[in-house]
Amino acid sequence: MGTRGPVIWLFLMCCIFGHIIVSHNNGFVEAKRFSKFEDLEIEKRLKDINKPAVKIIKTIDGESYGCVDFFKQPTFDHPSMKNPANLNKMRQFWEEMSNQTNDGEFGYLWENGVGCPIGTVPRQIVTKEDLLRLDSLDDNHKPRASWNTTSDDPNNQHYDQHHFAVAYTKNIGKRFHGAAMGLCITAPKVEPTQFSSSRLHMQIGSGYIQIGVTVNPVLYKDDQPRTYVYTNTNGASCYNNYCRVGMDGFRPDFPLGMALKPVSVRGADVTHLRTFRLAKWKSMAVWWFEFGKKLSPVGLWPDYWFNQTYGNYIEWGGEVYSANQPSPPMGYGYYPVGSNRWDAYMQHISVVDTYFDIDFNVNYLEDFNSKGYKVRESTDPIHHGGHVIFYGGPGNI
Repeated sequence: MGTRGPVIWLFLMCCIFGHIIVSHNNGFVEAKRFSKFEDLEIEKRLKDINKPAVKIIKTIDGESYGCVDFFKQPTFDHPSMKNPANLNKMRQFWEEMSNQTNDGEFGYLWENGVGCPIGTVPRQIVTKEDLLRLDSLDDNHKPRASWNTTSDDPNNQHYDQHHFAVAYTKNIGKRFHGAAMGLCITAPKVEPTQFSSSRLHMQIGSGYIQIGVTVNPVLYKDDQPRTYVYTNTNGASCYNNYCRVGMDGFRPDFPLGMALKPVSVRGADVTHLRTFRLAKWKSMAVWWFEFGKKLSPVGLWPDYWFNQTYGNYIEWGGEVYSANQPSPPMGYGYYPVGSNRWDAYMQHISVVDTYFDIDFNVNYLEDFNSKGYKVRESTDPIHHGGHVIFYGGPGNI
């Protein structure tokens, strides 16, 4: 009874001066108190992200998305959009390209069989809990490339957190205007604060874009493989379209962050593939994210957000992150043997070169393996599907 009074008093003080937010950090519970000012800031950010929706619709998995006018996405709050010339360019893109969004290619993903109304794009509805969870990610947790952030040297501060099995373009002065992959969808098991991703990484000067699939419970609150994009430019970065430098959604029926089903099973006769491409269009000053069998444009980034107009490095393969626990599996969780049946893989690797020609050979790649993971390549077009990258590993390091 002697301690009951101070405990009640402490609880009341927390209620008066702020909220107690409980989060899980590497298996430990951490309490954080937010002031009224911080609460107001969070509410303002939520308002910036969750633009007014003309309609709320659900995917076939029951997940809610708001249908937001294309020109009211958070990216249009970016300072560059205050420039009338830039805004006019975006209007021209929309007028030239919006007719391609009316074919209903991804309508099967929605309960209504259609998606959002024409002129709007589906955006995930972000809650306060979601925002606080994303804010809990420090810089080490965020996606990156292998060549400048990791090493198996224990003196490197990131060596025991980010691990890779990737193939990347050599530093031979090439300029790239795109890259593609046909990705085998896998579902590696991760702990709540880890991620395991299969992705294409395009370095654009000091910035970069990643597109691919990730199992990331902090980002998505579950352990399903889901599509994602990650943008880093001019000191700002974010997943998907959760900020002003994120990807502009483009189609009314493409839900970024969707769970990809079915998932491939190691040793099965059939693997399940999705095609991803990041492409700079010659006639338009934008980078496009293209997805699916038809490689439909589903999102874009203005090229003036980056400090150069072309990519200087490209990387394909797997990336995992773990702060303190043993690192998670990648792909199927096994070292690759060079088989489409037994390995996680990316097929039909290609680039769009300096002259906007497609190169399916890409015969100037180097491999990088972190301990616990491996990557192998094949250029056997008959048996494997063009230039193929096999990757994976058990981790546990």
